[in-house]
Amino acid sequence: MSRHDLLEFAKRYTAAWCSQNAANVAACYEPGGTLTINNSPPAVGRLAIAATAQSFMTAFPDIQVILDDVGIENGRTVYRWTLLGTNTGPGGTGARVRISGYEVWKLSGEELIAESQGHFDNVDYQRQLAQDQGHT
Repeated sequence: MSRHDLLEFAKRYTAAWCSQNAANVAACYEPGGTLTINNSPPAVGRLAIAATAQSFMTAFPDIQVILDDVGIENGRTVYRWTLLGTNTGPGGTGARVRISGYEVWKLSGEELIAESQGHFDNVDYQRQLAQDQGHT
């Protein structure tokens, strides 16, 4: 995939996360693709990936994902992002969250994600979710 094509794909992936339609995220993956977040068990297949995406979209109805960068680093495709949202979904804390992270992608010959290893600072994420919004 050329640098231009990679950037265009990353823009589509970012837009999918912002769409409030989890199937749009899953469509960026191979039918048997995997999404692993912070070394948790992987979501395997588009239905499982859509369910994972939906969990974030439900928790953060105003979810915004920002494409920070995408490129090849040490022979790996790395997508860097920032997530912004207010945790107002069912059981939410009302906390405003801003976390940055990255995904290491293995892309298929079909120019879809075959495997994504996602990473973000879960300690910071949990701290932000628990913040007393009356004192921020």
